[in-house]
Amino acid sequence: MPVINVSFQVLPQVPDGDTYAVVDRAIEVVRNSGVRHEVGPMETTMEGELDQLLEIVKEAQQACIDAGAKRVMTIVKIDYAPGGVTMEEKVGKYRNVP
Repeated sequence: MPVINVSFQVLPQVPDGDTYAVVDRAIEVVRNSGVRHEVGPMETTMEGELDQLLEIVKEAQQACIDAGAKRVMTIVKIDYAPGGVTMEEKVGKYRNVP
């Protein structure tokens, strides 16, 4: 199975309003997964096999619920190519540019 990119954004409904703390729990799931990833201000992008990445998204949603969210809306983007696709080929030329 080719390496692909999955980006996702969780939008937790948090009763006390501390949304960032709940989103941090979702990001923690990604970090602990061991997959290559980049955290951005609006979403997190991961690189790997589709089934594994979608499972991480599911675990991240559950982490939000476990952290006190009453509901989680999640936006998912998938970039698939039969030969694979990497984050580096998309944004590598923009890294470390002053």
